[in-house]
Amino acid sequence: MMDKTAALGEPPVRLIAQLDGVYIFQTQAFTADDNDLLAAKSEQLQKGQASYGEFNLGLHVNDASLLVLMNRMRLLSKINEQLSAQNSNAQPPIIDRLHWVNQVHGKQVYDINNSADDARHNIKLSMCPVDADAMISKQAGTALAIMTADCVPIVLYQPATRQIAAIHAGWQGISCGVIKATTERFDSSEPIIAWIGACISQANYEVGTQVLEKLLVGCTDNELLDSITLNNFASLFSSSALMESEISNDSSLNNKINNGDLHKSIDKLSNRATLSTDNISPNKIKLNLPKLAAAQLAHLGVQIANDTAIACSYEDTSYYSYRRQTHLQQPATGRMALIIALSH
Repeated sequence: MMDKTAALGEPPVRLIAQLDGVYIFQTQAFTADDNDLLAAKSEQLQKGQASYGEFNLGLHVNDASLLVLMNRMRLLSKINEQLSAQNSNAQPPIIDRLHWVNQVHGKQVYDINNSADDARHNIKLSMCPVDADAMISKQAGTALAIMTADCVPIVLYQPATRQIAAIHAGWQGISCGVIKATTERFDSSEPIIAWIGACISQANYEVGTQVLEKLLVGCTDNELLDSITLNNFASLFSSSALMESEISNDSSLNNKINNGDLHKSIDKLSNRATLSTDNISPNKIKLNLPKLAAAQLAHLGVQIANDTAIACSYEDTSYYSYRRQTHLQQPATGRMALIIALSH
């Protein structure tokens, strides 16, 4: 087993942000700059076989369980290795626990603190995680991992309380209010900071118009956006989205959606977010899911801290994509993770 681990090479784990002892990591399917792996990956994608890549973290996709668990151990080890390199005075391990949940496209929020003192319960959860689509914690030495393969992963940090959170936001979760449900578990009087991980861009996310309708109903019923945004919902978040120059003409709308702390608009946060409406099938639209998630965060007063464009999980083949799996008629694909870690 050790030889096999060594043969897999360096885990594709990147530190993408850090603040006050809080660290954000993004994993990938392959090491993007490894030409041999990229060639092997391209060959695999053409064969129509299951695409588990080199670093699948999902236990639910019919990959070899021992290999997935090994990858999760390698992930924790790599996180501690990177944190130790940046904190020469720290005593390892910097991160003691890496938590996972069974993601079900709902809005259940799991509080890690509630089971912290029950060791047997923690062991049980590590083998059979709870059904939830978000986690929160104030425990130092804890990391929270959210798995995705196109959905929007979000992590939160509140400096005043030292609380962290991780959110799985697919279109169902965005509709039913998983982002709002998670922020409600924070101190409402203190600022919250968010980072969004790799997810599918609008250019590659064609869905039926009924999905847009369900999202509008959900955002309205659950009070997830302001009235101005709701009145312009289709034009802002679907294939007929307004160009950035047109949005900027409405300063009140621009301030609400673009969250003035960003040096670029939310439209630009997702690669190729602005597109033409050519070649869109009847009764189909192209949905800007990361922009909608960002708009909900902005409506809740959360500051989005991304300072570079969000990678498209479909377009960049160093990431996992469920939609790419479907288009290539593959039986399965792996899962990557966005992780937030609160060090000792």
